[in-house]
Amino acid sequence: MIKRLFAAVAVATVATGFGWAAADSGWRDVLDTPATASPLAQRGLLLGLARAGDAVVAVGQRGHALVSSDAGGHWQQAAVPVSSDLVAVSFPTPQAGWAVGHDGVVLHTADGGKTWTRQLDGRALGEVLVSYYKAAGDDKWRGEAERFAAQGPENPFLDVWFRDANNGYIVGAFGLILKTADGGAHWEPLMHLTDNPKALHLYAVRGIGSDVYVVGEQGTALKLDAASGRFKALELPYKGSLFGVVGREGAVVVHGLRGTVLRSTDGGASWQTVNTGLAVGLTANTLDERGRIVIVSQAGHVIVSADNGASFTPVKVERPQPAAAVVAANPATLVLAGPRGVQTVALP
Repeated sequence: MIKRLFAAVAVATVATGFGWAAADSGWRDVLDTPATASPLAQRGLLLGLARAGDAVVAVGQRGHALVSSDAGGHWQQAAVPVSSDLVAVSFPTPQAGWAVGHDGVVLHTADGGKTWTRQLDGRALGEVLVSYYKAAGDDKWRGEAERFAAQGPENPFLDVWFRDANNGYIVGAFGLILKTADGGAHWEPLMHLTDNPKALHLYAVRGIGSDVYVVGEQGTALKLDAASGRFKALELPYKGSLFGVVGREGAVVVHGLRGTVLRSTDGGASWQTVNTGLAVGLTANTLDERGRIVIVSQAGHVIVSADNGASFTPVKVERPQPAAAVVAANPATLVLAGPRGVQTVALP
């Protein structure tokens, strides 16, 4: 499975069930092995980016997490208690952030990304699910929860989004979706409230205006219905995998395989295809400080929309590199991350 199209090498550990890291004395579980400090961490595989106030935080392979206070010019590696691959990060405030990844890991920072603590992992996830559905008297979902528990730390979380320092969502493989209302101290499963009968992988979750959207494989698109608390399926004219959702009040954009971009101006009731001129996977997105939508590709393309996703214009990139994540570091600079580490690109 993949979080971003080209990142299969990072996710191979999930498919094979690896949960180990090399050590001088033999093999150790990555959940018991802190991330190793490396001067080359900023050049390795990095899969998630987020703004933390004026700083930029990157996360990636082997538990690497880095912080830059100068728009991606220099990076300082953070202290992380696991060596699991990290794939996404969210900062609702300059200090409070969450990162998720393989082995069911959920990490939290209270100091802008300099140090991280574990809130959840795949060992504890099964018990969280089983306890919830047992208490709810839901035999169907209790059975599913027991299946997750039997698998151990095998399934990854693939994205995280927090609206504020208390309320957030995590999504992942085989339909995993949970929410918290207390900053991650407790997590509540939402699979029983999600229109995802095939348990398809969920790749991205994002709040747009007052709404929350989730997208995933096989054209999966879901929108939170505030009244019922249910993530209801949206009908899209595309059945390929979707890797991201972005937008502002009044316009929602989703993107995925083969250069696909779809746009809705009525809250997901109807969708229009937007021509990007690209035929490669569009892997990540951000809003810049002017509110423009920026989308990047697995081949290093950068396209920008100044009209809420109605059209996109390419940005010239001198040395295109495969991109798994993007964030606007300041009004003039984008930071991209991928298998070759971090890269800065000037915004027009």
